[in-house]
Amino acid sequence: MEALVFVFSLFDCCALIFLSVYFIITLSDLECDYINARSCCSKLNKWVIPELIGHTIVTVLMLLSLHWFIFLLNLPVATWNIYRMILALIND
Repeated sequence: MEALVFVFSLFDCCALIFLSVYFIITLSDLECDYINARSCCSKLNKWVIPELIGHTIVTVLMLLSLHWFIFLLNLPVATWNIYRMILALIND
């Protein structure tokens, strides 16, 4: 069970890093005026919820598998992502 948790975490972290690089490339295109702000937002907004879900799943898996140190390392980022999503839902 423990090995599966860490293998899933590895793939999830790779996907989150890829997503972060995609965000940076898209924002760089916006800065250089290759795309307009509306298309940039539409490209990036569809990946916010999968990012939130991916990070929250890893955090909960670390809690359930009793890896406290890794859980405590992931907790602030997961909390910030959930807080950001709640603010976005309230403001809409």
